[in-house]
Amino acid sequence: MGWRQTYRLRLQRKRYLIRAFRKRREMKPVVNRTALIRPRDTLVFVTARNERVRLPYFLRYYREMGVDHFLFVDNDSDDGSREYLAEQPDVSVWSTRASYKRARFGMDWMNWLLRRYGRGHWCLTVDPDEFFIYPFCDTRPIRALTDWLETCAYPSFPAMLLDMYPKGPIDAQPYHEGQDPFEIACWFDAGNYTISKNGLHQNLWIQGGPRARVFFPDAPFAAPSLNKIPLVKWRRGYVYISSTHMLLPRKLNKTYDEWGGERAAGCLLHAKFLSPLSAKVSEELTRREHYANSREYRAYSEHLSGQPDLWCKWSERYINWRQLEIIGLMSKGNWA
Repeated sequence: MGWRQTYRLRLQRKRYLIRAFRKRREMKPVVNRTALIRPRDTLVFVTARNERVRLPYFLRYYREMGVDHFLFVDNDSDDGSREYLAEQPDVSVWSTRASYKRARFGMDWMNWLLRRYGRGHWCLTVDPDEFFIYPFCDTRPIRALTDWLETCAYPSFPAMLLDMYPKGPIDAQPYHEGQDPFEIACWFDAGNYTISKNGLHQNLWIQGGPRARVFFPDAPFAAPSLNKIPLVKWRRGYVYISSTHMLLPRKLNKTYDEWGGERAAGCLLHAKFLSPLSAKVSEELTRREHYANSREYRAYSEHLSGQPDLWCKWSERYINWRQLEIIGLMSKGNWA
């Protein structure tokens, strides 16, 4: 990499760190329990809006995984999310009424909290509809994974976003509070993915799955990206630059082996396609706070009126992480 690119990346990182520092003023603490965080605790960072129905299962899922503390930014919820989170003994909550879009879709807020509270910790940054799975997650807590990553001197861990969906119309079967979303959305695309490499930031770029197949059939390269790096041993000066798709310094994005080996990788089971998705789409189209003038939500709106069925004859029913490893969507690498 030439000196011009090096200089460009240094300026980019500095700019995003400054943005995060400035945007901290937009967040007001509702309840701050970060004094309870211990040196080796694993932390989860989340930006959420009106996700009350999802929160009980989300918290239970990650608690059972071994997560020690949750740091939430509530973006002006009016469904009781903020109040519910404030009652949880292992949750710290900040509230903001500021623009999600102008905070780089929440990442300025996340970068500040990561810088302030995440340093020295393994930090998992996810959305309320994302459920992290990793090799041996059915028998080993997340600390087993982070201990192994430290032994290998890997500072970050990737996870492909795997869109899960029901069989039949998306809104046909209602989702109930506390329910495992994958009792309903238990299907996924085993193939239909493209992968390329970002030359500047060195991260992989993955697209495809049901969103490309159904909502962007004529423009698959406009479909949402599925590559994420959600788990990072956070250090001073680290910054997410595009959701959790990529970070700086760019060494954090090289979560793959270029010499013929295979690095461990996980998945994020994505429970977006659940009832009441139509109501959520309508709300977000009114707010217009999402990426590319809410292009993704406009595509959802155009198709949801026809009650689309994302299921097709090539759909696979989810069983466990080993199934995904056999298919090639995740890997245990050399972790035995």
